[in-house]
Amino acid sequence: MVYTDKEKYSEILSTSLTYLENSGFENIKADAEGYETPKSYHKKGSDIDVTPDIVAEKEGRKHYFELSLKSDEPRLLKSKWLFLNTLSTMTSSRFKIITTRGHYKFTNEMLEDINLTDKKLIKI
Repeated sequence: MVYTDKEKYSEILSTSLTYLENSGFENIKADAEGYETPKSYHKKGSDIDVTPDIVAEKEGRKHYFELSLKSDEPRLLKSKWLFLNTLSTMTSSRFKIITTRGHYKFTNEMLEDINLTDKKLIKI
């Protein structure tokens, strides 16, 4: 999710955090109240910072989670997903996308546009 949408979708973020806690994830970091903020990555040559929505660990492996919700800035969202996918590949971690009802079509179209159709969605 893009930073401008954080307040709009805070309820979905908290639902996702509850789901991950119940699924056995530990060391959860998120940009939400009561959680530590995940590490941000700065795009060199610009003023853009990329922060994963949720970072958690399970069985010793780090997982990056992104909330896929309709956004006014799909281009920025695509570049964020590509970066996190590359980062997870380089660090032997996992990148997963969480979405909810009403956002499935948007998510699938975005994944097709950036050729990440192999990603399995977590539907909450």
